[in-house]
Amino acid sequence: MSTDLNPFFRHIAACNTATLPGRRLAFHLGTAAAGWVAPELLPVLVDHGMTHADGIVTLPDPARLEHIAQDMARQGIYRSHHELFDVRTDMDLPPVARIDRGALPLFGLMAQGVHLNGLVRRAQGLHLWIARRSMTKRIDPGKLDHLVAGGIPAGHTPAGALVKEAAEEASLPADLLAHATPTVNIRYALDRPEGLRRDILHCFELLLPETFIPRPADGEVEEFTLIPLSEAFRLVRDTDAFKFNVNLVLIDLFLRTGLIDATSAGGQRLRAGLDGWRLFAPPAPPPHT
Repeated sequence: MSTDLNPFFRHIAACNTATLPGRRLAFHLGTAAAGWVAPELLPVLVDHGMTHADGIVTLPDPARLEHIAQDMARQGIYRSHHELFDVRTDMDLPPVARIDRGALPLFGLMAQGVHLNGLVRRAQGLHLWIARRSMTKRIDPGKLDHLVAGGIPAGHTPAGALVKEAAEEASLPADLLAHATPTVNIRYALDRPEGLRRDILHCFELLLPETFIPRPADGEVEEFTLIPLSEAFRLVRDTDAFKFNVNLVLIDLFLRTGLIDATSAGGQRLRAGLDGWRLFAPPAPPPHT
């Protein structure tokens, strides 16, 4: 169990670099607030029929968003992922539009993904399956990742996206995946070169038999490795070996398994830091002695 939690706070801080709204303009779809856009993007948005008044950029017909984003990709404003995501103004509301995944940060729109902790219980304690990301990945190539992780495509629920990603990334059969349980939703707001990421990670957990060996299936993973959970703890605490948001999901796992004392003041602040875009504040500096 760790008593010095400062190394873990740095990961939460690194995923919450965005000040909202900052200098951004509010972005509305119809009458509903949906995201934020950089002022530099305003001429392009107005050219595509959006309006700007009182610091708010509005697209009156949300259904046009998909085609506008396609035009922006052809103009070279962003690089298309050729994968559509649903656009929601609130996680609990139905989607109002669809957009290419690569355009989500341009509009500061909420994006959703799934992460699965694949655990194995051995005599020596809990172990964790980890993946090494392909060197061809756009974000964090070659870094460590979860057994299964990915975005939620348009028309999919978190559970449905998990089934899709599990088969594609790790050759994880549906009969094993049926035992996965949801654990927590993690939120963060992050400034990235591609724009503002406002992500919600739907996290799941699965206890796997020792006989199961994952196999890369879609070229997005170089290899899988089974490591003691204590080694994952060390890697998160002491290194930046994992993809940036994987650290947050693992911090939740450490809190739930007792590697970090969830009842301590620091543990409670870590939990708060996983829960919202605006809740995290950097830890106070240690007192001088």
